[in-house]
Amino acid sequence: MESALSLKPIVNVAAICGSLRKASFNHGLIRSAIDLTKQSVDGMAIEYVDISPLPMLNTDLEIDGKYPPAVEVFRQKILQSDCFLFASPEYNYSVTAPLKNAIDWASRPPNVWADKAAAIVSAGGGFGGGRSQYILRQSGVYLDLHFINKPEFFLNAFESPPKFDDEGNLIDAAAKERLRAVLLALKAFTLRLQGM
Repeated sequence: MESALSLKPIVNVAAICGSLRKASFNHGLIRSAIDLTKQSVDGMAIEYVDISPLPMLNTDLEIDGKYPPAVEVFRQKILQSDCFLFASPEYNYSVTAPLKNAIDWASRPPNVWADKAAAIVSAGGGFGGGRSQYILRQSGVYLDLHFINKPEFFLNAFESPPKFDDEGNLIDAAAKERLRAVLLALKAFTLRLQGM
């Protein structure tokens, strides 16, 4: 029988996409990250957490210390995760409204983001969604989230050769390797924060 000490810890990751469009490039990054954990990143399991059912933040919906059912489910998934992978598209130099809404719901007392590791990836035009990452990092300061600093992952989705197929799946080998490096850094930092 294998001893408990020889078992590798599993890092449970909640993956959150700021785009609600199923074929979005940022959804493609999350799908690729999930595939990578099954192929070449041991000891890590990623669960995609859908933020589309969340109502817009309104504290009138908090009744007798309880949140709406969709919010309660979301908060539990965040609470039970070891760390987070954000796929953050850039809208108007910032994060998307659905992503900010999800962040704010999970920060309501008690803040379920606190003292956990996180990484951000993004795909888009120009700077590849990079400006949204800076805004998300600023929110993370108040949330007590600990973002990995390196490697960074911004991907210009419109450069040639194509980075994604017609269904939004990541097909660029170099980008997949960069994404794998992000996952390995997130795993290492999470275990470090947990004292392992």
